[in-house]
Amino acid sequence: MLADWTYIGIFILVALFVPAIAITFAAILSPRVPGTLKQSAYECGMESVGKSWIQYKSQYYIFALVFLVFDVEIVFLYPFAIAYNQLTLFAVLEVILFLLILVAGLVYIWRKGELEWA
Repeated sequence: MLADWTYIGIFILVALFVPAIAITFAAILSPRVPGTLKQSAYECGMESVGKSWIQYKSQYYIFALVFLVFDVEIVFLYPFAIAYNQLTLFAVLEVILFLLILVAGLVYIWRKGELEWA
């Protein structure tokens, strides 16, 4: 039992130290030659005109979050689709419950008008 947790602990340590080592090496080895051209703002090859900080409608973020929820749904449903022939009745009912919860969320968002693109 303790050996299983040892592997998990080693995995966590490696997962923490490998990126830290890579970031440290990049900071040490990267060239530091600042210049006016390097420090200027770049957008499509031209300097920006006007305010660069504008507010977006929160609807765009909500639309993106809804897309993400239904995109992640596919990730959870894929293993069930692959193993459909070996599933028990309980597993099929669980998938149906999962889909009903997602459909209820979609209906709620739809009725609220969040899917209307303005």
